Amino acid sequence: MGAFPLTRLLDRSSAVFLILLAAFAMVIPTLNLLVPASSDLHVSTYLVALFGKYICYAMLALSIDLIWGYAGILSLGHGAFFAIGGYAMGMYLMRQIGTRGVYANPILPDFMVFLNWHELPVYWYGFNYFAYAALMIFLAPGLLAFVFGWFAFRSRVTGVYLSIITQAMTFALMLGFFRNNFGFGGNNGLTDFKDILGLNVQAEKTRNVLLVASCLALTICFLICRAVVTSKFGKVLVAIRDAEARTRFLGYRVEAYKLFVFTLSACMAGVAGALYVPQVGIINPSEFAPGNSIEAVIWVAVGGRGTLTGAVLGAFVVNYAKTFFTTGWLAPYWLFVLGGLFIAVTLLLPRGIIGTYEWWRARRVEKQSIPIAAEAPHAAE
Repeated sequence: MGAFPLTRLLDRSSAVFLILLAAFAMVIPTLNLLVPASSDLHVSTYLVALFGKYICYAMLALSIDLIWGYAGILSLGHGAFFAIGGYAMGMYLMRQIGTRGVYANPILPDFMVFLNWHELPVYWYGFNYFAYAALMIFLAPGLLAFVFGWFAFRSRVTGVYLSIITQAMTFALMLGFFRNNFGFGGNNGLTDFKDILGLNVQAEKTRNVLLVASCLALTICFLICRAVVTSKFGKVLVAIRDAEARTRFLGYRVEAYKLFVFTLSACMAGVAGALYVPQVGIINPSEFAPGNSIEAVIWVAVGGRGTLTGAVLGAFVVNYAKTFFTTGWLAPYWLFVLGGLFIAVTLLLPRGIIGTYEWWRARRVEKQSIPIAAEAPHAAE
């Protein structure tokens, strides 16, 4: 009996995904730390950090797929939760610098000294402790999502109107964080990090630890999403996506379901942002840009909405393409490629990569079962 919930939670594609992710988390650090740099199998520290960034993007895509693919909530502002989680981690990393900063101030970050701040703002208190920062990584984006969702869903704002409001939310936050008097570094953001939990952020071992931690976080987020979508709660979410008015008529509190899954998704995005920051070394207001949130939606569309694994695949495929096209002479054409990719997926693969594959496999099984069903009556005679 104990194995049944796990079997229901992990179908074949989910199990394959987790096995590949575990192998990825073991192979990449091994090739980086144990294989000599002269070997063709060696993975550079740059690639380790790049793969870690892709994993964080995959978590963000997963959080969007949970609400868009299963509840029909198209958020064009999920980058805001990603950035808030990143700022929470960045504030902790800034407090760890201490006297090693340019101005050697044991309390104030360098940008506050430069701007003639005389004391640490109240909302920076506690960020010198990792436990407090970890709490804020969940609490800050979760609280924002809860308050936003409370008003939006109780007002029954849906569809394109909700998408526009989420986009306006992240744009307003971007404008606010650009201001120096907000106390978050202005347009320069937070950077020049030294260490995390006593480990040098730039060291090879730390980079690999962060990669493994990101893979572990993605695994946990994926299992949480699977637990949600395979439960009765997930069935109600799908019903809300397909027929919200009918679901409400049947007596379900649609607003409560939406609010819970939206808040959960925001917390997942916050964790992704928190793991992203120490691997890229900076967090600034540009992460709030609405274009980033729209791009994350494209990842999900390319991989396959409502599949979970498709969101992860889409994040890897699109961001690898971005890395390829934004280097060298191809850089000016990336936005054209991204737009063309989205149009091509919408017209040719509306289910996305994974969604199309699952549809094709289901059709193949159905065609194979028809002759068997037709032969069954003759066999009985």
